[in-house]
Amino acid sequence: MYGDGTGEPDTSANIIRCRTNNSSWDTLERFKGPFPAGEPANVRDDPVMKIQELIGTILASSKDQGSFRMADLLKFTQSKKIDGLAIAKEEEREFDLAFLEGEPEGAILIDEKGTLYGDKAVMLLTGNETFQLFDVEKDLVDAVIQGCRILEKGHIRKNDMAAIEEIGKKSDGLGILTIIAARNNEPQNGVRVSMRKDGQMICTDVTTEDGSVGFKLLHDRYDCIIRDRSGNLTTFHIKFDDAHTRIIREI
Repeated sequence: MYGDGTGEPDTSANIIRCRTNNSSWDTLERFKGPFPAGEPANVRDDPVMKIQELIGTILASSKDQGSFRMADLLKFTQSKKIDGLAIAKEEEREFDLAFLEGEPEGAILIDEKGTLYGDKAVMLLTGNETFQLFDVEKDLVDAVIQGCRILEKGHIRKNDMAAIEEIGKKSDGLGILTIIAARNNEPQNGVRVSMRKDGQMICTDVTTEDGSVGFKLLHDRYDCIIRDRSGNLTTFHIKFDDAHTRIIREI
């Protein structure tokens, strides 16, 4: 389920300019998309510029705002209306978040398996990462966001994450629940899948070509709502724990 899977990014602006000192501008060719849905995207194969190089070049001339855990990062960027990039590196994994006017608008996860963009990257955030935040000019942040836009803001916003923690605070585990929507044993692409707990919507996403979505959830019982392309709704109850991490549902 690598790739954004929720739509093609806008790749119309392939040239950006990056200020590297007080008197000159260097031209950077921005990485080109779109990034493929359903397949690993390896930035090393990019013929123009690796996304890591683009971000590294931008950060080299950007002001460091300090280190933040996830909850503090979201609170700080929102209160200051920050335009910037936040980077978390741990072992062989790197998370990059892009903020415009304090809102998280783009996300990238780079690890040994490849690269995830947008909502798919956000789903693998644990909330325990430590991010280094940098002030970055708005047009440069926007250039990065074009290829990794977050469409479902509920996946990352602090209040939604807090709601999940509160609802599930008696639960023991946290993991990725995979839901596969099928019809006559054929995976269904473009189907909206939502998770609800105690009447509250927790998260929602759209299935990829293999008919699947993934949600980061606490082990518990949930209501799952599936809406097909015709608008028909199917609701069923699920139990999510270590023994039930992958559920196939006929619609």
